[in-house]
Amino acid sequence: MGNLTRRTLLQMPAAAAILAKAATPPAKLQARPSKAIAASPLSIGFETLDRKMFDPERTYTHLANLGVKWARCQTGWARTEQTKGEFNFGWLDAVVDNLLRIGIQPWFNLGYGNRLYTPGAAHESAVGWAPLNSPEARQAWLRYVEKIAEHFGSRVRHWEIWNEPNISGFWQPEKPDPARYVELVKITAPVIRKRIPGCTIIGGAFAGLSAFDYFERCFDAGLGDHVDKVTYHPYRAQPEWNYASELAALRGLIARYKPGIAVWQGENGAPSTNNSAGALRDLQWDETRQAKWLLRRILIDLILNLELTSYFHTVDMVNYVWSSGQSGQTNAKGVLRGSDYTPKPSYYAYQNVCALFDTETKRADLLMRFDRGASPEQEMAIQSGAFVRRGYAMYTWCLPVSLQREFSPGKARIAVWSGAGARLDNPVMVDLLSGDVLEPAKALRSGGYWTFDAAPVRDYPLLIADSAVVTEPRA
Repeated sequence: MGNLTRRTLLQMPAAAAILAKAATPPAKLQARPSKAIAASPLSIGFETLDRKMFDPERTYTHLANLGVKWARCQTGWARTEQTKGEFNFGWLDAVVDNLLRIGIQPWFNLGYGNRLYTPGAAHESAVGWAPLNSPEARQAWLRYVEKIAEHFGSRVRHWEIWNEPNISGFWQPEKPDPARYVELVKITAPVIRKRIPGCTIIGGAFAGLSAFDYFERCFDAGLGDHVDKVTYHPYRAQPEWNYASELAALRGLIARYKPGIAVWQGENGAPSTNNSAGALRDLQWDETRQAKWLLRRILIDLILNLELTSYFHTVDMVNYVWSSGQSGQTNAKGVLRGSDYTPKPSYYAYQNVCALFDTETKRADLLMRFDRGASPEQEMAIQSGAFVRRGYAMYTWCLPVSLQREFSPGKARIAVWSGAGARLDNPVMVDLLSGDVLEPAKALRSGGYWTFDAAPVRDYPLLIADSAVVTEPRA
């Protein structure tokens, strides 16, 4: 028999159908600009402008199309008051107004010191220097808080007091002290509330999620009496590692002191290169690993029903500034490259999440069962979660293994149940890393049950949803 050409094959009906399907590229999840989304729990880091670490003007077009609804901004006392008693908010006005213009709500992190009043600071930004060590510094700080609250009160309603006071780099010149941090919150919060009635005061901004002695001593000192939310920064190589239990413990601790205070994941990111400045720098990273990490960080926060989760950062911060000054290194946690402000894979991964996980998507308790033909311990290792969006079910899963090791993709038989209020009529599978929308293989429906006999298992989240919500019209 002679060689079959593609043209000959296409003349054969069955083969033509196979080739046509193989030649058709997968559909893509369509991005949604931030202005097209009414509300969302998803935030991006816009910190370090107090240290002039990046050019915000070069980010706005990308941020407008990312789909986040929040941005955490550091205010920069030292950048604003460079002569005693004179305040220039022009640089921060531009940031706030541009973010609002593209549909993103800034939330403020209030800090740091000011060498006019904290003269021991090594760098002009006075990173980490608390204004508590002299009457003049206290009064100057409260005057600054008064001015900034009056200036931005109509545009910014969420105010976080200080950053990571439980580590030495951000609580200088003393050692971290819960009582002293609460003292700062206690004198600062009333100044903001007086000038912005109904504002939200945020406390904590804790480094990590395991310093429970420090956390409890903060609440013993009265933190819960002065704040409406508590934030934390859970940097870890595997986002899921001990995370659910530690978050539950933090929520339980807060509830014992002040029920009703919600927690926000306020800052967390991973580098896209080796030898990056900042957290997680001693591990093996590349741009794909960073994107997978971002997906796992955001999805586990959504599965655990966080009110807000923020990815750090918008863009790589070149020559990163510590409290001691310039490091000579790049903090490569941005979703945009610091060299040319072009998007990394992590940008597109976050864009895919933003397209589907606004406030119309709710966490739900729906059945999702796995069979990988392996031991029960391996089955239990899969991280999964279920959601409902506009009356349709969505299911997500991944294998939360180390991103620093080689991973061999696998397959599993997945069974899900959907019913009233959580329909699944025409399932599609979404690869949240690539944005590909695929027809799931070997899908079978029986009543309210669907089974997918050859579903892929990856080291980053995949999604099964109804085509009605994946392909819904975008504004």
